[in-house]
Amino acid sequence: MLHRAPQLTTPWANRDLQRAWEKTYQDHRKKVQNAQPLVDTHPPQTYSHLYLKFKKLKMEEERLSVINRDNCLLLQRVASAMRTRGQTDSRNHFTHRRS
Repeated sequence: MLHRAPQLTTPWANRDLQRAWEKTYQDHRKKVQNAQPLVDTHPPQTYSHLYLKFKKLKMEEERLSVINRDNCLLLQRVASAMRTRGQTDSRNHFTHRRS
């Protein structure tokens, strides 16, 4: 009795495709097995517009400039009052007219 090799039921093209898929899958499995662990320890990226609020800084600068200007005006008034020896200009120039 002669022993024959078992006949494959798939055509040649399918067998070639099957071999290609298996080779691709084995390559993939090798890459997965050889993959090194990677942990990202860097801090998250910071964006300048999130912690530098330019609008708020500009408004604060304008507020300080108004305060500085008011302080200068007040200083001039106090200085002129000191130069004139504290005299006030509160004379009443009211004239009463009788009809």
